[in-house]
Amino acid sequence: MHSYVHDRLPRSLWANWPSRFLLLSAFFICLFVGGTEALAHAVTEGDKGYIQEISGINLLPFMYLGAKHMMTGYDHILFLFGVIFFLYRIQHIGIYVSLFALGHSTTMILGVYFNVGINSYLIDAIIGLSVVYKALDNIGAFQRWLGFQPNTKVATLVFGLFHGFGLATKIIEYEISPNGLVPNLLAFNVGVEIGQLLALTVILIGMSYWRRTPSFIRNAYTANVAMMSAGFILVGMQLAGYFVS
Repeated sequence: MHSYVHDRLPRSLWANWPSRFLLLSAFFICLFVGGTEALAHAVTEGDKGYIQEISGINLLPFMYLGAKHMMTGYDHILFLFGVIFFLYRIQHIGIYVSLFALGHSTTMILGVYFNVGINSYLIDAIIGLSVVYKALDNIGAFQRWLGFQPNTKVATLVFGLFHGFGLATKIIEYEISPNGLVPNLLAFNVGVEIGQLLALTVILIGMSYWRRTPSFIRNAYTANVAMMSAGFILVGMQLAGYFVS
């Protein structure tokens, strides 16, 4: 993101009521989600039971599960929201979303195929950190603290790899039959991309309206601080789950 955008972001979180509303909304949403049983990558018992019962090539069911997983994966959606927050041109959005898709598709497919899983709490904590990172990047924290801007494309690809491991870890929990594994994995990945495009479409529609109003620049800093707070809450939830499990 260009430095002039950073310079235009108001630093006061409590300058007006929309700022307060954005920040408090983020906290209440995170607390609500944290109080439910279905965490970001949770496998519902119905889906898990269905996958364990079937075998062979089942493209449509796996596409549906992939799309459902992405649409309900609020940590993925938060990261995408941060990635496109200051991207206005469709070609730039396409580049970053493609890098993210390349990253999570690679580690998801290879992770499941070679049965390489990571503790779900730890990988989800890292994914929460990716949300924190992107929010800090959007408000220009790295430029102020470190004196340079990390390569945003590389960061998007790297965090995409971690998001993919999160997907792989949960797919392994499905205990998918090895019969038809590769086609089913590819179908699941197609579903993930469909879900990502649907989520991205909703985000872009909302952002296109918000960017036309004077409140966008006025509240952009607060929105990213709220997103960063949500990321820290996700990290805390996952680490707490890791230590008590």
